[in-house]
Formats: sequence, C-alpha cells, structure tokens
Amino acid sequence: MNRPRHFNLLARVLHWSMALAILAMLFVGAGMVVTLQYRAQLLDLHRPLGIAILLLAIVRLLNRLSRPTPALPSDLPAIQKFAAHASHWLLYGLMLAMPLIGWAMLSAGGYPIPLFGGLHLPAIVPHSPELYGMLRPLHGVLAYVLFATILAHLGAALFHAWVRRDAVFGQMARGERK
Repeated sequence: MNRPRHFNLLARVLHWSMALAILAMLFVGAGMVVTLQYRAQLLDLHRPLGIAILLLAIVRLLNRLSRPTPALPSDLPAIQKFAAHASHWLLYGLMLAMPLIGWAMLSAGGYPIPLFGGLHLPAIVPHSPELYGMLRPLHGVLAYVLFATILAHLGAALFHAWVRRDAVFGQMARGERK
C-alpha cells in the first residue's frame, strides 16, 4: 500500500480542533465537580460540547477508516508500535463512548437534555435509577482514563518531536510543504 507522509488535511483539522474541545471538556467536567456556583452554566456548556465531540469523532473515525495513514518509523520497537496503535484506538473509543455514556446517563436519570435554541436530545435509554447509578461513576472513571490516555499521547508526541526527532510529530502537525 502506498502510504502518505502526512495525515490528510481533514484528519489534521479534526485532530487539533478536537484536542482543544476535549481539553476544554475535561476542564468543564472538573469544574462541574468542584463548584456549585457555576454548575448550571458549566452543564449548559458540557452537553452541547459533548455532542459536538461525538459528531466530530464520528467524522474523524470515518475519515481514518477511509484514508491511508502515514507509517510509523521502521526502526520503532514493536512494543511502541503496538502502544501507538492501541492508544489511538482507545482514544477513538473514548471519544465515542464518553458522550454516549453521558447522554445515556442523563436519559436514565430522566433529565432533559437541552442543547441550544430550544433543541433537546431524545432519551436513548429508558428512565432507570439503577442504570443512572451505574453510568454516572462510569462516566467519571472514563474521564480519568481519557485524561491519562491524552497525557500518554502527548508524552509520546513530544518523545517523537524532541528525543527521536523523527517524522511522527510532523505527520499530524503540518502537511506537505509545497
């Protein structure tokens, strides 16, 4: 297979815009846990941002599955190649699961899910206090898993940029130079 040297433009735009959105979401989520004064405003931001991340993750996954990706360096140890692939698929899974679990959690709790302008999301699971009681801590635990995975991803990116000084970081940081 003829593999590109860089990720395509859509992949790069989605990567960096979602990185900002997910970072903002992690701060919003943490803020919701520690404050009562701004909880309502943070919730009003959290729900539509979560749905936006879900929609972008779907587009990103479809792009990833339909377009070839750059190869990792041939001299990269097999365990690091495995970790790179596994962590990327874990990130995709979390980008899809977190908003869906949040949506299901609110649905199970019987809470309305307003987005903006009077638009509400429909419930995706029936009202169930038991299910809500399972989904709420799961959403929180997965947020920590997402945060840890992002830190590992960032560490690996910086390792490639500053230590190995190979092309891996540049594959997502910039496109082809004309």
